[in-house]
Amino acid sequence: MNSINRRTVLAGLGAAGTGLLAACGKDVSNTPSLLSPSGSQVARVEKKRSGTGRVHSLNVTAAPATLDLGGGVRVNSWAFGGQVPGKEIRISAGDTIAAELSNQLPGATTTSIHWHGISLRGDMDGVPPVTQAPVRAGSNFTYRFVADKPGTYFFHPHVGVQVDRAMYAPLIIEDPREPLSYDDEWVVVLDDWLDGVTGTPDDVFAALSHGMSGMNMKGDGSRRPASSRHPSMPTSPSASAPSGEGAPPRFRLGGAASPLLGRDAGDVKYPYHLINGRVPTDPAVYSGKHGSRVRLRIINAGADTAYRVALGGHRLTITHTDGFPVEHEEVDTLLVAMGERYDVLVTLDDGVFPLVALAEGKDVSGMAMVRTGSGSLPDPAVRPGELDGRTVTAGQLRASDGVRLEAKEPDQVLRVKLTGSMGAYDWALNGHRFDMADPTANPLLVQEGRRVRLDFVNATNMWHPMHLHGHTYQLGDTGPRKDTAIVLPRSKMSVAFDADNPGQWMLHCHNAYHSEAGMMALVAYGA
Repeated sequence: MNSINRRTVLAGLGAAGTGLLAACGKDVSNTPSLLSPSGSQVARVEKKRSGTGRVHSLNVTAAPATLDLGGGVRVNSWAFGGQVPGKEIRISAGDTIAAELSNQLPGATTTSIHWHGISLRGDMDGVPPVTQAPVRAGSNFTYRFVADKPGTYFFHPHVGVQVDRAMYAPLIIEDPREPLSYDDEWVVVLDDWLDGVTGTPDDVFAALSHGMSGMNMKGDGSRRPASSRHPSMPTSPSASAPSGEGAPPRFRLGGAASPLLGRDAGDVKYPYHLINGRVPTDPAVYSGKHGSRVRLRIINAGADTAYRVALGGHRLTITHTDGFPVEHEEVDTLLVAMGERYDVLVTLDDGVFPLVALAEGKDVSGMAMVRTGSGSLPDPAVRPGELDGRTVTAGQLRASDGVRLEAKEPDQVLRVKLTGSMGAYDWALNGHRFDMADPTANPLLVQEGRRVRLDFVNATNMWHPMHLHGHTYQLGDTGPRKDTAIVLPRSKMSVAFDADNPGQWMLHCHNAYHSEAGMMALVAYGA
C-alpha cells in the first residue's frame, strides 16, 4: 500500500506558502499574501494549546460496505470502519489525536477527514486542496492534533458529497472538570439517507446542478421533464411512497416547506431518516432507569435536513450547543440543522418512549426508543405532542459566563452575502461560486489578533446553516458560541469571533449540495 508522506504534502503546501495566489498564475500586484496552513504561525499557536501529553492512536478506514439499517433494509454504501455511524472517538480535553486515515474507496476516489467544530491546527483540518492534498485511493494520511476544547463534535470527509454516505462518526471530548451532574449519557446521531436505496448522492447532485426548472429526478436515478409547476413542487412520487410492491421508497427533489425555516426546507426528500443508523421500524434503543438523569448528545450528520427533535412525555433542558455551554433552557423540542450539535439533560419517566426526529418540512421522521420499564414499541410514525410545544432557536440562547466573548467593538466587519436559487442551482457567497481549482480566489481576509464580525445577509429564498472551520463565533452580543448556525431566508445575522487560529479556513453552507455547488469561501489570515 502506497502511503502519502505528510511532510512531503505539507512541504508542497508550504512551498506555495504566502505565494499561493501567484501559483494560480494571477497578477498579484494588488492581491494580499496569505498565511500557509502549515506555516510557523500555525506551529506557534499549536504549542500554546493546553495538552495532557496523552496520545490516542487510531485507524479510520474509508471503504465500501454493506450496511444493515434495520427493518430488512440493507444498502451498499461507503463507510468508516464498515458501520453507520462510524465508531465513536472519545477523549479528554487536551489529549492528542493521531488518526491514520486509510482510503480503500473504489477507483480513483479521493477523500479526507474534516474534524467538524474543532479548533485545531490548520494543516490538520482535512480540506483538500486548501489544507492538504487529497488522500488518494490506496493511500494513507495521519491527522495529528491537540483537541483542547471539550464538547460534542463529529468527523466526516470534505470531498464532494461524500458526507451524504455513511462516512461520519461522533467525536466526544470530555471535560475533566465536568460541571454537569447526570447519571448516564447517550450519543444520538441523526441522518437523512438515500445512498444505495434508489440512487446515490452523486446522482442527486447531478440532477440538482442541471437545474430544478428543467427536470425532476425519479427514484431510479433517471430524469424526466419537469411539469409547469414551481420547481420546488415536482410531481415525482413522494419520498415515503413505495415505488412498487415490495420495493424501497423513492426520493424526490424539492417540495419541502416549513414556516419554521422560512419556507423552502430542503432540496431532497429522502426515503429514510435514521437515528444511530437505524430506521424507525427497527429502532435504536436506549435502556435506562426510571428517574435517572441522562445527557443526550445530539448530532445532525445529515446532508439536507433539519430535524425537530422531541422525546415523548418529557421536557429537555438545553445545556450546550456546538460544544459550548449555554444558560440552561427547558424546551419541549429543539431544531437541529445539519452540522449542529445540541446537548440536553432529561430525567426519564417510567415506561417506553419515542425519541422522534421530525424531518422539518418533509413530513416524515426518524425514531429511536427509550425504555425504562414495560411497554410496547411505539408506532414508527408516532408524532408526540412535544413536537408542537415550546422550542427555542439558537438566537434566543445565551452563552454561559465562562465562554461568552468579552464585549468589544469589532476590528473588522466582513459582509457575507448568501446568493443563488433552487432553479439555477448557483449557490454562492458574495456572488462568487467557490472553485476548487482556484481556492484562494476571492478570500475573506482577516488578521491575527482582531475581533471579526461576519454579517451574513441571506438574499435567497432558502435557509442555510453556515459553518466556519477552525473557530467558534458568537451570535450577537450575548448569544451562544457556535460554529454552525441557521441563517433564515431574506434575513441578516451577525456573528463575531476572535481571529486567534492562523491559517486558511473554509466558511460554507452545511447543506452538502449547496456547498458542492459553490456556497463556500476561504477565510484566510493575511501574512
